[in-house]
Amino acid sequence: MIRKLPSGEYRLYSRKKNPRTGKRRNLGTFKTRAEAVKHERDVQFFKRRR
Repeated sequence: MIRKLPSGEYRLYSRKKNPRTGKRRNLGTFKTRAEAVKHERDVQFFKRRR
């Protein structure tokens, strides 16, 4: 999940909420949306790698 911050940057959050805190994990902050989308694809690739 990518959200735009008030500073104009984009932050990548995990898809699932942490059941203990009720919040999503911050997976990085990027200057452009394209960078955030690329990183999200990288994260998904490594999650499913065996």
